[in-house]
Amino acid sequence: MDEKKVQALGEKAYKLGFEYEVTYRGCGQCVIGAIQDTLGIKEDAVFKAATGFAGGIGLMQDSACGGYAGGVMILSSFIGREKDTFGDPEKKRFTSFALAKKLHDKFIKEFGTVNCHGIHLKMFGRPYYLWDPDQMAKFDEAGGHTDKCPHVVGTAARWVIELLAEEKLI
Repeated sequence: MDEKKVQALGEKAYKLGFEYEVTYRGCGQCVIGAIQDTLGIKEDAVFKAATGFAGGIGLMQDSACGGYAGGVMILSSFIGREKDTFGDPEKKRFTSFALAKKLHDKFIKEFGTVNCHGIHLKMFGRPYYLWDPDQMAKFDEAGGHTDKCPHVVGTAARWVIELLAEEKLI
């Protein structure tokens, strides 16, 4: 795929991811939805499986950013091992691991971490306990669902498109 096409798809994925996070929330699903809609893919099982990824898994922030986790899910859905070849004779899982590492490295370079808590520290200067309605309101007032997390989601969606193109999977 030529570079202009990759850039156009990446920009579309960024815009959709950003918009979905503003509108619907749920960073993991927003990354997956943006990529699926950018590429014309309908895979409800993958989308549904990411429901709990929001806010560092279950809004607890002590795990991976949902945008990162959703990105890894999409990458693996393109090149991961399948149940009927669980033994992975083709060693597909190692390609999937390598793609996850590339996405990881992009997160580290841009955000300093893949952990939701750490991303909040970088972007807001503090974490928010999202189960507390007062903290959630403060998170929203600080731009949590206006520009900050939507930017992370959009960026993750763009990077996944770029990695899929780099691997000639799209």
